Amino acid sequence: MRSVIDILDLSPDELMELIEVAQDIIANPAKYAEACHGKKLATLFFEPSTRTRMSFEAAMYELGGNVISVTGAGTSSAAKGESIADTAKTVSCYVDIIAMRHPKEGSAYVLAKNASVPVINGGDGGHSHPTQTLADLLTIYREKGRFEGLTIGLCGDLKFGRTVHSLIQAMSRYNGNKFVLISPEELKVPSYVKKDVLQQQNIPYVQTTDLEGALPELDILYMTRVQRERFFNEEDYLRLKDSYILNPDKLKNAKPDLAILHPLPRVNEISVAVDQDPRACYFKQVLNGKYMRMALILKLLKEAENEH
Repeated sequence: MRSVIDILDLSPDELMELIEVAQDIIANPAKYAEACHGKKLATLFFEPSTRTRMSFEAAMYELGGNVISVTGAGTSSAAKGESIADTAKTVSCYVDIIAMRHPKEGSAYVLAKNASVPVINGGDGGHSHPTQTLADLLTIYREKGRFEGLTIGLCGDLKFGRTVHSLIQAMSRYNGNKFVLISPEELKVPSYVKKDVLQQQNIPYVQTTDLEGALPELDILYMTRVQRERFFNEEDYLRLKDSYILNPDKLKNAKPDLAILHPLPRVNEISVAVDQDPRACYFKQVLNGKYMRMALILKLLKEAENEH
């Protein structure tokens, strides 16, 4: 049974196919209004989420399907100690497809191994968040018309940000891309991402602590929040937190067609004054996430039907 646990589970051809379907959904919503009639999606969210859960649910409803939802471990049999494997086997009896978010790395993989229906990983700890990357990719494609030859800046918490790791993996598969990794020393991209992804494929990248200095060369800026809880002492956090606040002043020397992305939620790392800038794409990204989840649900249900 085909599931999507990691962005690399989808080939570049499949990503393009999903983008084409998503663009067709945008152009012809009525054509898809009954595409999942009689199908049920379970959303199992054992960790707080607004956008991802609502996006999956909106996606299924707009395809004419139904949703059964579990939010918070305390409201499910997980509170009684039920294993993920048993949850998978149980939930598979009720629905056609499952989307899960869980705080433990690897939990989505265990769920998929034991489920008899397709599973979509809605985020498992710090490991992977493939459908956020699908939202990012559709946004990049709609803004830039291509995935090749781009200079991509990633800024903020590059150490713990699962969306950052997934996007680097995805964009590393296309030719001529260059990465600019902007972060405090304490929150640099993990060495395994540099070694296994960037260095292994000879992809050019630079590391810097200077956002303003990096901005003029970027085609895409992917902002993330610097999280207070990741710092060992308050002084370091206070010293660094404001160096990564994007405001109209810092954008003066940026390219006129820069695309500014953010996986959200934002705290204060993008000033609300930037929201009026035509380069701000983070709310478009939210909408694009729904369309890509619709395309992915359609693809996995179709493949599951073909298996039977």
